[in-house]
Amino acid sequence: MYLHLGMDVVVRKCDIIGVFDLDNTSQSHITRDYLRRADKNRLVTDISGELPRSFIVTAQGGGQRVYLSQITPQTLLKRFESRSLQL
Repeated sequence: MYLHLGMDVVVRKCDIIGVFDLDNTSQSHITRDYLRRADKNRLVTDISGELPRSFIVTAQGGGQRVYLSQITPQTLLKRFESRSLQL
């Protein structure tokens, strides 16, 4: 099963490690450091097209990938729980 993250990006649900609210979690220096390191290592893909509202951490190809999305974590959770993108 797959989850649509926005901007024509779809990931397998089993690859998702976590979905995080960017406003709440970016207040922590630990989260800011994590995102800064991920960006420095070219692991961040910005698919927001505007102001990102969430970030999604995935395990892909033996490593991690971080997606910045304009979609709220609550909407992503509803999509995750739905069965609309079964392949």
